[in-house]
Amino acid sequence: MSNEAIVKERALDVAELPTVVFGHRSLMWWGTLGVMAIEGTVFALAVMAYFYLRSHQETWPITSRPPDLLWGTLNTAVLLVSLLPAHLAKKAAEELKVQRVRIWLVASVVFGVAFTIFRGFEFAALNTRWDSNAYGSVVWLLLGLHTTHIVTDLMDTIVLTVLFFTGPLDGKRYVDVSENSFYWYFVVATWIPIYLVIYWGARAL
Repeated sequence: MSNEAIVKERALDVAELPTVVFGHRSLMWWGTLGVMAIEGTVFALAVMAYFYLRSHQETWPITSRPPDLLWGTLNTAVLLVSLLPAHLAKKAAEELKVQRVRIWLVASVVFGVAFTIFRGFEFAALNTRWDSNAYGSVVWLLLGLHTTHIVTDLMDTIVLTVLFFTGPLDGKRYVDVSENSFYWYFVVATWIPIYLVIYWGARAL
């Protein structure tokens, strides 16, 4: 075999390439980033609608008290703390540590369930119905959009948790956990401005 043929054969040999990749080397990462860009735009448009409606009203809220702070603030604290198990699950997945992934996935599910339950109390503490007026509609829209993201990511986390306890597992499952945590970062990050708009936008002069 000539030297040129040997070099060509080696150039085409992909046997030593990794079968599992994370971060920007993964197509899943780019897909998740694209979803974040789309959904982030939706959140931004909803916030803009809030301030547009507010700019056309002499009083805000229109006919109700501002939302009670207790449940929204408590839920914000829960969501911020939930970043820890999400980050540790991501780190364990990228190190292919199955036992640690299981532990932190379970913890993430617990936080997700707690947040979802508290979110029910948040809706009750908005002091307005979704169909009361423009204020009520846009506040429910903002909270409803974020709740949808919480619930869908929680369902994904539950499915991943079940799969990691029942198997069989392959490298793609670890990538799924990593991207699930990556998306959770987005869910937490988007809640902060939404919290400020809903709970403090109604109190600002």
